[in-house]
Amino acid sequence: MRAQKEKPDTRIFTFKVTEWIGKTRGSPYRILAIPEDFTLYQFAEEITGSFDFYFDHPFGFYNHLTRYYDATEAYELFADDRETRLECPSFTKGVKKIRVNTVFTETGKKMLFLFDYGDNWKFRIELLAIEPVQHGNVYPLIVESVGKARSQYGDETDDDDGEE
Repeated sequence: MRAQKEKPDTRIFTFKVTEWIGKTRGSPYRILAIPEDFTLYQFAEEITGSFDFYFDHPFGFYNHLTRYYDATEAYELFADDRETRLECPSFTKGVKKIRVNTVFTETGKKMLFLFDYGDNWKFRIELLAIEPVQHGNVYPLIVESVGKARSQYGDETDDDDGEE
């Protein structure tokens, strides 16, 4: 994750990222301010970090909010790898070179961020605003954090052997 002051002419994309627990109302969410030149890979890293997840699984961004397999626009980590590229639908693009500002071109656009295809962590992403850099801020930035995120790997206080 990079954190730096941006050039004055850089635009900042403000997203609401909601952990999808079968519903979005009342679910934990984060408001993230992301530089427009961030790749989707860097954006994914910021999303997972803002929910205290390890960035240790494949992921994708999809324009179908409930069924990623019905998407007509998709960006996946698998598409960046020569060995797994053929497993992706032909329209799927990678995440390591595609920039946030080429995918999210207007406010209100929503996408599904699916992290870890085994556990299927789903996050609803909505672009709220495109604004100039705020003087003195260092980006990326968590603007707001509401609600406690679920633990990525279960309750850390669980004891494997059942003893206390």
